[in-house]
Amino acid sequence: MLNIPNFGMLIYDMRVEPFGVDSMIHVTLRGTRGTDIVRDTEDKSRLARSLFYLNDTHTDSYWHRSVAELAPFARPDHWPESDPLVRILAWTLLSNHLHLLVQEIREGGTAKFMQRFGGSTTKCFNAKYGEKGSLFQDSYHARVVDEDAHRQYLAFYVLVKNVLDMYPGGLSAAHNNFDHAWEWAKQYPYSSLGNIVAGTASPIIDDPDGLMSDIIIGDEYKQEAKELLDFHLVTRGEEFSNLMLEPW
Repeated sequence: MLNIPNFGMLIYDMRVEPFGVDSMIHVTLRGTRGTDIVRDTEDKSRLARSLFYLNDTHTDSYWHRSVAELAPFARPDHWPESDPLVRILAWTLLSNHLHLLVQEIREGGTAKFMQRFGGSTTKCFNAKYGEKGSLFQDSYHARVVDEDAHRQYLAFYVLVKNVLDMYPGGLSAAHNNFDHAWEWAKQYPYSSLGNIVAGTASPIIDDPDGLMSDIIIGDEYKQEAKELLDFHLVTRGEEFSNLMLEPW
């Protein structure tokens, strides 16, 4: 069983940029002035594909055209072999922001990936909706995850709490009907939770060391997730605001 009180003792030692190779990093991108960064299913699917296609040293400014006629997540034959900028360990998309857990695998990889992702997403969004300016409030916010307890907490926060924010009725409804909410969360298509719980491959996720799967061990994790949700509905995440990179 999770020893919840121990988590809060670790937050204040957390480092910020610059990141070193092998660092695990919690990254968030939020819509400017809290506005939505996705408005329909097409936007959500394009953003998910962006996580896959833009995480690469190869650049293609018109990647969405290059892959338009391909199967989802297929790679054009004329592109060179995939050479990722980061390892994406976990992700969850909400209407107005995105959470990522990534691992730095080359110097500056996270910064380069987030710059490319933000620019491309803004360009596609503005072209579709006839708008101008940056889609995002800032380039990105990030914190290094430098303790096992941080990693355990963020597995819950990114992949469970944030997904259940999307549950009909929100977190309170999810808490009151947790069995149904857990099954619903596993089916939420804009997060890696379902893949990790089921142990299935995802084109976006690259976690050869099992940094997430050794925490979320199938449906065995369900009870731990419920305990953490109980805890956070009481504390409102006050002990973890720096780690969360956002208010409750």
